[in-house]
This record gives sequence, structure tokens and C-alpha cells, in this order.
Amino acid sequence: MKNRNHKYALLLVVAVAATSTGVLSTAYAQQIDDGMDGYTARGTGIDTGNPAECWYETEPGSGTFAPCMIDTGDTAWMLTATTLVLFMTPGVAFFYGGLARSKNMVNVLGMTLVVMGLISVQWVLWGYSLAFGPVNNDANLFMGSLDYAGFNKVSHVAPLGSPSACTDQVYYTLRSPYVVSTDVKCSAIWPGTIPHQLFAMFQATFAIITPALIIGGIIDRIKFSAFVVFILLWATFVYDPVAHWVWGGGIIYAGKLDMNPDLAPSFALDYAGGTVVHITSGFSALAGALVLGRRLGYGKVPMEPHNIPMVVLGTGMLWFGWFGFNGGSGVAADGLATSAWVVTNTATGMAALTWMLMAWAHTGKPSIVGTASGAVAGLVTITPASGFVGPMAALIIGIAAGTVCYGCVAFKNSRKWDDALDVWGVHGMGGFTGAVLTGTLASPHIWDTGLGIGAWTGTPEGYEQQAINIMGALMSVGYSFGVTIVILKVMDAVWPGGIRVTPKEEEIGLDLAQHGERAYVNE
Repeated sequence: MKNRNHKYALLLVVAVAATSTGVLSTAYAQQIDDGMDGYTARGTGIDTGNPAECWYETEPGSGTFAPCMIDTGDTAWMLTATTLVLFMTPGVAFFYGGLARSKNMVNVLGMTLVVMGLISVQWVLWGYSLAFGPVNNDANLFMGSLDYAGFNKVSHVAPLGSPSACTDQVYYTLRSPYVVSTDVKCSAIWPGTIPHQLFAMFQATFAIITPALIIGGIIDRIKFSAFVVFILLWATFVYDPVAHWVWGGGIIYAGKLDMNPDLAPSFALDYAGGTVVHITSGFSALAGALVLGRRLGYGKVPMEPHNIPMVVLGTGMLWFGWFGFNGGSGVAADGLATSAWVVTNTATGMAALTWMLMAWAHTGKPSIVGTASGAVAGLVTITPASGFVGPMAALIIGIAAGTVCYGCVAFKNSRKWDDALDVWGVHGMGGFTGAVLTGTLASPHIWDTGLGIGAWTGTPEGYEQQAINIMGALMSVGYSFGVTIVILKVMDAVWPGGIRVTPKEEEIGLDLAQHGERAYVNE
């Protein structure tokens, strides 16, 4: 076993060395005068008084330049939001670690930590390009191009998109991929007030936390080495394509779900990741639990959380970081960010209370672990709707999160599906519920353009938006569940001894069996 692990480590070192060599071939992307997306830094020949400014040629070959309008307020907020979302992944580690048994605590933390490292690298090398690379042909409706591989053309000074004229009445797509704004401001195509590289790294934090959520469904059973390879494959073939479908100009965003071209809705609404993040992770976690099988002693021996204070700490970290998750998804420091902040907090509080009351009525005691799970369910369910609904709708979504997710966890337990930490019930079904309710409750009053009209308005546009959101959610469910099963089945067939640890290792605990370390040393 030790020799085999050494071979795996050697293969990883070789892979890293090869990757480093390949990265050198795209080093030109970091040059300031390569015309990234039509922009040039310090290359105008004009004495601007600020050599760090970014300029673009208003007409190719004209010799007339205008400044790239990077907004310092938006940039400062997005740097903060990006950091908040990254902070959420350690929150997942503590939340899941507290729910796990003490003999597997180090393994849970280790899996979360390796996801942060692995996806941070994968996203720069090819993940961002597959998710947000330009749509050059019909094939790119399903997966992005490789134009941004190695962060080629991803500038730290120029915004994303084609340059636009700098006038007082410019119309531009800014706040989200779903709205054309008439703000009196000079900008490029969305998200034109922040550097392209900042937008890419904000999205990186979403790509990091999503596979980390899957850990809760497969703890106590999977080999660490197999997990590392699985996450790399899953991020590339599940997360990146779905993110491209919904946010990167792919099949869901490109109007391919449009049932009536005479009506305004043509794509599914997902403001901050209900479909992209939570449905994919939740249903993939269920797929992983089913492929791996039940843990030894499941349903026969106690498997209660070993550290409830850690569970509450993790919940608090998630609640705190989620304001960057939802509040930052409009890519601007404005009123929409404020609205997203308000509804996120409101729905989360309502969901925590609802779950607590459901558990109290069901078991006779107000479970604190249940209340924490309810809060996470509320955060999940409001996510796709956070930029489209107001406070009263947020209360409805919070109640739905508490009841639906609680019921799904109870159903999962009755079916004896060993999704250990209820990822499917909370994230999968919470994300699905949120996607459906976004189509129901989206308010035209949140968007001054009139987009984002839900079925509650009683309009044909609202009914079509409801149907499109359901279709988009079902596409994510089927794809993520099916592809995850294929990945794990193939890996299990080719992996030496399979991807599951031996019964002896499972009994000892993965901390010692896989890592040779213990979370708690009392001697």
C-alpha cells in the first residue's frame, strides 16, 4: 500500500512539472501590450500622467484612444466579495468536520483543503476557459472554448468584453448577464467596471466551493487518492460545462430553451448558483453515495456529530461568506447588491426557524444541528433568486427551504441512502426548489428594465419563465447525476482495489488509515 501511494505521489509530481512547462507557453498573456480583448495598457503613446492606465483604440487604426473605465468602488467591493466566498470553503470544512465522526475529522478537513488547492490551479489552466471561454461555434454552446486557457487574454487592468464608446449615454450590459442598463456611465461590455482577472477569480471561488460540497455525501468511504482524481475530473466535465450553459453563453443562456420567441424570457434565471452550484453538487453527492454504498454499520451503530460547536461555527462562517456569494454576483457595489444582501439574510433566518420548528414538532426537541442545517438550506434556496426577489418573497423562500429540505432529508433516511451529511436534501433539493421559486417569484420591481418576471405576475412571460427555469434545473439534475455516476463507475473499475477503502481502514477511521494523523491526541 505504501509503495502504491508513493507511485501516486510521483505521478502527481510529474503532472505538476509537465503543467509548469505548458504554462510557460502562455506567458505572453501577461504582457501589457498584446491587445487583450482589444485593450492596451501603457501602449498609447499618450502622456496620460498615469502609466498604469488601460486604454483602447476607439477605431482600429484610428490612433484615437479612450480610457478603460475601471470603477474603483466596484473593484474594491468585488475583491471583498471574492475573499468572502473563498472563506466559505473553510466554513464547509468546519461544518462537515463537526458533523463527521471524530476518527474521520482530519480526512474531511484534508479533502476540503485539497479541493481549494486543486481547483485554484485547474481554474487558471483550463477551467475558467471551459466555463467562460467565448462561444465561437455551436460546439461551444455545451462547453467553452480554450481562448482563456492559462488566463490568456485575462487582464488584470482591462475589463472583460469588447471595448465600447465612451459617452454620457452609453448603454451596456453591466449588473448581470440578464440586464441591459441605461446608467449614465462609461463602460465596456459586462462586467465592464472591474478587471477581467478579478471577475475570473470571483468565479474561481464558486468553482472551488462546489466540489467541496460533494464531500458531505461520500465521507468515511472514499480513498483520498481516488478523491483527488475524481474532483479534477468532476470539475472539468460537470461543473465547467454547467457553468458555461448558465452563465458563460452556453445552451441554457443562449436562448435555446425559448418556447415562444415573441415573449421576453429566453433563458433560465440563476443569479448566484442554485443551478450551477447547488443542484450539481447535491445530486452528484447522492450519485457518489449510491456508487460507494452504505458505510459499515449504517443504521445500526450511532453516527452522530462529534462536535456541535464546530457545526455552529461552520454555519456562521458560511452565513457570513454568503453575502459575498450573493451580494457580489451583480458584479457592482450598488442597490442590487444591497437587495441581494437583505433577501439572503431574511430567507436564511426564516429557514433556520422553520427547520427548528419542524424538528421540534417531529422529535419533541429543538435540534441545534437541525437549526444550523436549516440556515444552510435557506442560504442555498435563496441563492438563485437573490437578485430577482424582494424581502417578502424571501420569507416565502425561507419557509419553503425549511420544509422542503427537511422533508427531503427525512425521505432520504427512509430510503436508507447513505448521503452522510444530507448534501442532496439540503443542497440538491434546496437548489432545485430555489430554481423553481425564482421562476415563480422573480419581480420586475427589482429590475428597472422589466426583466425577471415570475409566474406570480400572471403574465405569459411569467409562465414561460417558470417553465424555462424548471427545464434548466432538470437539465442540471440529469447531467450532473448521470456524468458523476459514469466517472465514479469507470474509476472504480480501473482503480487498484477500487475507490473505496477496505473494511478494516473504514473501521479504524480514515484519519489514521489514509493520513497517519489524528484530530485529537489525548495522551
